Amino acid sequence: MDGPAESPADVQALKRQAIVREAREHFVTEGYTATKMEPIARAAGVSTATIYSLFGGKSELYSAVIDEACDDFTRRMESIRAIDGDARETLTSFAEDYADFMGDPFVRSVFRLVVAERTRFQEVALRFFNHGRAEVGLTLIDLIRRLSADGELKPIEHPSWAAGHLVGMIEHPTFFVNLVTGDQIRIRRNRKQIVDDAVETFLARYGA
Repeated sequence: MDGPAESPADVQALKRQAIVREAREHFVTEGYTATKMEPIARAAGVSTATIYSLFGGKSELYSAVIDEACDDFTRRMESIRAIDGDARETLTSFAEDYADFMGDPFVRSVFRLVVAERTRFQEVALRFFNHGRAEVGLTLIDLIRRLSADGELKPIEHPSWAAGHLVGMIEHPTFFVNLVTGDQIRIRRNRKQIVDDAVETFLARYGA
């Protein structure tokens, strides 16, 4: 027996999902200007009229792609919220997940796209930045506050500064070097060494 038929809303949602997925690949690989609606429609299995009916135009589709990437990033970072343990365990777990996230070539490709189009889409770029700061920065700040309150870290007057110190030690080798060089330079330290060094340096400064 066949299952229940999909509602029109479900069909529209599936079409929208397919369009955003294919548009993301085109924007990332070709850039905003070179991306055309017709190839996206063919890859998504819809008509160009469907794209325009759902998004209005290419700029609205670009905005939807970046917003969807933000949501994807949030889902991938949610596991960090459940961390529980002493300072080294907690910070190492956070640092490992964050290093994996920032070291993902797809994540870098989205950042490159946002940076390349920031003058054209300033509001989208600002929303992207604020979203990342809230999802990652506030999560780590909350962890640092908890560890400090539990006596695992020293009393920290500015938890946001401490959070910036830790993520900066992770972001530079796993993200910014490759972002700037186009993945042409290989960092000598592996991911585990980067994480261990960052946590050790952080605890030397802030450990109780």
